[in-house]
Amino acid sequence: MGTRRTRGAVVAALAAAGAAVLSSCAVPGMLLTAPTPAPAAAPVVAGPAAPPVALEPFYTQVLAWGPCLPLADGDRERELFGAPGVECARLTVPLDYDEPGGRTAEIGVLRARWTGERGEGDRRIGSLVLNPGGPGGSGMDLAASFAAQGAAGVFDIVGFDPRGVGKSTPTIDCTTDAEWDALRAESAREVVAEGPAAAEEQARQDAERCVQRSGGADVLAHSGTRDVARDMDVLRAALGDEKLTYLGYSYGTRIGSTYAEMFPGNVRAMVLDGAVDPTQTAAESALAQMAGFQGAFDAYAAACTQHDGCPLGADRSRTTAAFQGLTRPLLDHPAPVADGRTLSYGDAVTAVIASLYNPAAWPDLTKGLVALRAGDGTPLMAEADRYYGRGPDGHYGNDQEALMVVNCVDGDRMTDRAQRADLQRRAAQVAPFADPGLPVGDGALDTCAMLPVTPTSQPHLPHAEGLPPTLVISTTGDPATPYRAGVDLAAALGARLITVEGTRHTAALQGNSCVDSAVGAYLVKLRVPSEDPHCRFADG
Repeated sequence: MGTRRTRGAVVAALAAAGAAVLSSCAVPGMLLTAPTPAPAAAPVVAGPAAPPVALEPFYTQVLAWGPCLPLADGDRERELFGAPGVECARLTVPLDYDEPGGRTAEIGVLRARWTGERGEGDRRIGSLVLNPGGPGGSGMDLAASFAAQGAAGVFDIVGFDPRGVGKSTPTIDCTTDAEWDALRAESAREVVAEGPAAAEEQARQDAERCVQRSGGADVLAHSGTRDVARDMDVLRAALGDEKLTYLGYSYGTRIGSTYAEMFPGNVRAMVLDGAVDPTQTAAESALAQMAGFQGAFDAYAAACTQHDGCPLGADRSRTTAAFQGLTRPLLDHPAPVADGRTLSYGDAVTAVIASLYNPAAWPDLTKGLVALRAGDGTPLMAEADRYYGRGPDGHYGNDQEALMVVNCVDGDRMTDRAQRADLQRRAAQVAPFADPGLPVGDGALDTCAMLPVTPTSQPHLPHAEGLPPTLVISTTGDPATPYRAGVDLAAALGARLITVEGTRHTAALQGNSCVDSAVGAYLVKLRVPSEDPHCRFADG
């Protein structure tokens, strides 16, 4: 599933916390001490280092801000992008930083400007740059959502679509809308029966189309996180900020930690929530995620069995088997959907996994499984559509394509068939709820293995000498980015860890006063907790 974070409503906690910290040295209920100076072992650099001369035209560019509405796609974006105070621009960056005089890319940027209306004594600090995760999530959408709920505080709220994503160009484009619908409707049983040779030929064709439709192999080769981090430094300068203030969720923590490695002296403040483990191989990350989702499924199932009519029954020891009994028949008999499509086994499992990111989605998941038991795939299909970014008009965004390509460029692609087969076997063991019960076979290579790109990074612990104090937030029951990854990342960056007990993916600015008070105090006043606050969601 990657580390895509589909974000819904974001509370206005940053505004509240920011205003409170500005008006007093302490806020009731905030687990903070007096301001903590930067450790002597990690001195803060006085100012950003000057960029190379060849990059000066990019760093000194003036952004031409204008209306966002012309960029909106769909009713939700039209509502958010048309709001007062929201403006958009395009940031020009080199496609290849080693050849700044060559081809360029245009990065979509959205800003909700600080209005200066929060009260006497407030002052604009600068820009708060956001990333929602993915790879493939739209920072423009997230910033607009924050702004719609008044979560600006004393910052301009800024989101950007990373290169290749969303409103940025050239855009990663591998699959048409019709191809997506056909791919999702495929029978997993038939794919296995056709054998690895047919699967690999399809993957090879998909890779070729991805290169052609995206504008060339160089577009894909330069879509990785290291290039995104360099884009973010150009954005920092174009926004007029001496140093970067950044909040990254999920995959956004990879962008943040990469930026910290490359530009430690350019960081003012950084919050990394739901850390991607930078030391794991692709196989290790996939297994850790599947184990996490099994844990989240078990938590959901335990809660479900406490209620009459639970579609998984009343016996907690048999919920995985009950789920398999509901979903495995879809391998041969997809469930009808109200719009004329049918729900495949793959879409059903995708819908369930997407619903395990946050307990707020569990009631709708129960309704979807009840409907499936009655032969109706419509509710689960709607959730799968949301995950895949399919709109009511049948059009897909490109977040899933970007997720695949960026992960291919960032890390160690699996090109060993035996390793892939072993990974499939082990995934079924650690996450039996998502095991279709089909033979594994010989482990066919996927589209990622066929792309003509060279990975630009390898698993490692980041080293960022000179980085100022930062915050890392990790949730104990996070299914997509397991808790231990945040612990390790905090140790590597010398950051303060905030532990959050709960079964959900990410926690900052989502209504938990313990977390939000600490984050607000840090972002506004650079105050870090003296120790891990150990916050808790009610489901923890």
